[in-house]
Amino acid sequence: MELIDQHTKKIMEGCKKRARDAGLSFQDESLEYIVTNRDLLELSPKNMIPTLYDYWVHDVEVMREKGKYELYPHNPYETVINTRPAISFYNDNNPDWLNVMIFYHVLGHIDFFQNNLYFRHTWDYDFTGEALSDKRMFTRLRAEKGRWVEYIIEFARGIDNLVGYHKELSAKHERPAPDHSKKVDFYFDIFLQKVKKIRVSEYIKEIERFNSCRREMGGMCEDSFFSDVEQNHPEFNTMFNKSLDKKPKETKDLLQFLMMNSKMLNNEKNNWMKTILQIVRKTSLFFQPQIRTKIMNEGWASYWHDTLFMKDDRIAGHEVDYARVNAGVTSMPRVGLNPYALGMRMFSYIEELAEKGKMTWDFQKIKDADERRDYDKKNGNGQDQIFKIRENLCDFTFLNTFVDQDFVTKNKLFVSGKRLNESKMVWEYYVKSRNAADYRDMLLTQLYHPPHIVIDLEKSDNGQLYLVHKFEEKPLIKDFLDNTMLGIEYLWGGPVHLETHEVVAQPTKSMPPTIPIPGVPPQRDETERKQEIQWQRVQYSMEDRKLSKKKL
Repeated sequence: MELIDQHTKKIMEGCKKRARDAGLSFQDESLEYIVTNRDLLELSPKNMIPTLYDYWVHDVEVMREKGKYELYPHNPYETVINTRPAISFYNDNNPDWLNVMIFYHVLGHIDFFQNNLYFRHTWDYDFTGEALSDKRMFTRLRAEKGRWVEYIIEFARGIDNLVGYHKELSAKHERPAPDHSKKVDFYFDIFLQKVKKIRVSEYIKEIERFNSCRREMGGMCEDSFFSDVEQNHPEFNTMFNKSLDKKPKETKDLLQFLMMNSKMLNNEKNNWMKTILQIVRKTSLFFQPQIRTKIMNEGWASYWHDTLFMKDDRIAGHEVDYARVNAGVTSMPRVGLNPYALGMRMFSYIEELAEKGKMTWDFQKIKDADERRDYDKKNGNGQDQIFKIRENLCDFTFLNTFVDQDFVTKNKLFVSGKRLNESKMVWEYYVKSRNAADYRDMLLTQLYHPPHIVIDLEKSDNGQLYLVHKFEEKPLIKDFLDNTMLGIEYLWGGPVHLETHEVVAQPTKSMPPTIPIPGVPPQRDETERKQEIQWQRVQYSMEDRKLSKKKL
């Protein structure tokens, strides 16, 4: 692995200037390395972070990828990581014209990393530098503690998908200092809603009374307002003063809760385990936005490599080569999902909507298909709109907002089904639906969606930990329950209970016999014999390394 030569670096700097002129925004400094396919295979399990801590699973993944490469050789073009400065890796046999295209793609990624708000918590530090420090810490701990380090890493990584990413992100967004006291917050947020549980109409009247007092008395309002409150609710002051003495119990996620509250981890001789949990948690938080913006990120980079390279005079003589490479990256498969292709087409579609003034309520009210197609107000603000979307959305909000019937129809998209052709004994794929709602649902089900697990503090007593799975009709994977809860029990130092839901098997409904059609082979749809799904609340318990289950 070595830095690119000065000739190639000059090409990159030229691409930076053109990208900035087009509106992209990124830091000046960047590092570009030339790597071999073997280097890429060894970096992939570490998410392309060379300094990430070592772990035995990484070695297993390297062996698996090397085996796949021997069967199916391929050349990855590039990869880029979100660090300060941004670091990107390139294959060692790329010609100059291909590097131009790839550099534009990489600059699209860097712009996305450094401007999308879902990456806000990664902007303040250099992750590769911290990862190197963490790696050295793990090396020292392995020398002192031996194989126990591997056990703690494995237990922590078993629940690192439960990190409180959105809570961490919200804490990073600056909020203006409140122009009122904590007493006002307690009165409206806690006392009225949770203690008194007043009706909404009464709550709104009380807010109006406070606002009226603010308008009339300004800074002297609170004394007058709370003198009336104390007459009506003499217990208010006592409750407010008690609330000031309470330490906040809320933690952002299970890993943080264990670090703060586990007697086993907070034992002086086990403090080194908390260091491992902290590193695993921080690493997981760093990679969360990449997982949650895959379609947007790749689509944004693909949109810009196509837009900028097509205007670049260095494409001359390589139009056919570019068309072949670009088609391999951004072609839309008939079955399956290509995030590059889908994201790129969605950004182009949104730009067109904004250019024609279709992102308005007047357009949304139009039902006639021909009128919707021909609607054009020529607003001319298409790129402004996609830059705003790049800044503020993630994959879920992106797909949920902009995958509509016009987009599905324009790109000839559909949901595929699978059925068994009994005469040939083969599975056949067919067009199941061209409806936008069905296609959108199919996309959303493929997005990263870890389970939402919360700690029930009221039931977590006598040294027991009680977890509740906030059920969203997506059951937990049973294969992982035993090992995961075993790890939590060890880190907690006591029994662990988990409340969740499971499917209750129902008898299969028989379907009416079908009438054979001459010349048409019998076929059976994969959804032909559906079962009605019913859910049962259950509780799993892990105590003394034994897993048990009971119905609730």
